[in-house]
Amino acid sequence: MTPGRHGKLQFKFISGLLVMALVLIAVLSADIAGMYRGSMEDYYSKIAFGEAKIAAETIDGDKIAEYASTLTKDDYYEQVRQILLRVKHIVGLKYFYVVIPYEDHMFYIWDAGDKGEEGVRDLGELDDYYGGGREIMRGAFLNHNGKEHILITNNDEYGYLASAYAAITDSAGRPVALSGVDISMDMIDEQINGLIVIIVLNIAGVLLLFIIGYFFVIRLTILNPIDKLGKAAKAIVSEQMDDLAAFSVDVKTGDELESLADAFTRMAHELHAYILNLSAVTAERERIGAELSVAADIQASMLPRVFSPFPGHRETGLYASMRPAKEVGGDLYDFFLVGDRTLAAVIADVSGKGAPAALFMVVAKTLIKSYALSARSPGEVFASVNNALCENNETSMFVTAFMGFLDLKTGEFVYVNAGHNPPLLSRGGRFEYMKPDPGFVLAAAEDTGYREGSVTLDKGDILFLYTDGVTEAADSGGELFGETRLREKLNALSGPSAKDLVCAVNAEIDAFAGGAEQSDDITMLAVEWRG
Repeated sequence: MTPGRHGKLQFKFISGLLVMALVLIAVLSADIAGMYRGSMEDYYSKIAFGEAKIAAETIDGDKIAEYASTLTKDDYYEQVRQILLRVKHIVGLKYFYVVIPYEDHMFYIWDAGDKGEEGVRDLGELDDYYGGGREIMRGAFLNHNGKEHILITNNDEYGYLASAYAAITDSAGRPVALSGVDISMDMIDEQINGLIVIIVLNIAGVLLLFIIGYFFVIRLTILNPIDKLGKAAKAIVSEQMDDLAAFSVDVKTGDELESLADAFTRMAHELHAYILNLSAVTAERERIGAELSVAADIQASMLPRVFSPFPGHRETGLYASMRPAKEVGGDLYDFFLVGDRTLAAVIADVSGKGAPAALFMVVAKTLIKSYALSARSPGEVFASVNNALCENNETSMFVTAFMGFLDLKTGEFVYVNAGHNPPLLSRGGRFEYMKPDPGFVLAAAEDTGYREGSVTLDKGDILFLYTDGVTEAADSGGELFGETRLREKLNALSGPSAKDLVCAVNAEIDAFAGGAEQSDDITMLAVEWRG
């Protein structure tokens, strides 16, 4: 078993059970606390409304108008105030008052309070509504039909209150004032906190006992057999081949784990036989793989991998990539200076894949660069390379290629095409396919002529050269990436550099292929002229 992983499965089981317990405790606590809060709010609201209704039915409504108009207190006024104050203390009310609820404010008739008590209003004083009280109070005043008018508020100024209102009517049955009761419910929060502590402790105790018992069952029936299987898997890796024939795993659970243990045993025996048969084949494949790996390194080292290779020349931006379909491929790209002011850019695709195409690619690359450095024109270079490749070409291999000479001072680009895919040119930020003379492939027929073309680049123009592995990349359903999609993807990029283009297209091809096997070498070269 890997060091540091022993016991991790047990830890995960225990963690999962603890998380489940915490979630259960949280949900139950929240539900119980919510139900308790609701029932207590209902309880206190009924007390408040009961006191408000008793006061409304007891107070003489005809006296209200007199007090409101004269603001003069008499013996009856004082008797009512004392009764309200006594009820306030006995029941434990926070506020007990009688007001006339006008449109924008309350007009106080009585406000039960001890002498000097802060916030107590006198006859005729006004106050604003608070906490949505206007709608509730006006509704209780205008619709005095016996319906309970309750307001629950919780704020820093007045605390956690249940407020109830009942209309006081005169002898004609008209509402003249409201009896209002505010009862504090701050103790509910304290009671809920204590209740939650009790709930958590009880549930946690029950769940802890359950978790301990359940863990021992899981450990006996699942964890220990899995541990044996893990040790068996480690043993398969560490055992010598001759010992695998006697390998076995002893797990007796009567379920899928026992079946898995039997499968381990059979696998070890079959692996023993397979290893004996595979040893010779593996050794040969390793030798071939090592040689191909060296060949791939050699091939990669022959292609330029430094994309700022010309000190003092900042007129261009270069970037390229080559991904062979096998260990080695037949695609090539190259760029180099011809003289002091000319950049040569080449991309080519050798017919076939693998080692033969790679060898032919090396020869083609060497010849193209050699003839180009002899100060010939692109057409002359391809004509000479074609004749050289045709000599002793008994395998009938051929090369499609595109090469251009870029004047770094003027931006003139002289190019020649030998049966290769047409490149794309970005002018004014929009990529379109160039239409070079298709020409004939290299190494197919001696004394073939190649017609040159030219275009003058503007500052910021980009040339995008590629092999057919790009447009012929296929997804799992056989659909090709295609020239149209390539152009659309290039045009979708905003202000790209040469590197951005190559990297973006590589990423798009990977996403399009969706894991489908690469069938051809994929090579791209982007050249940006900066003026």
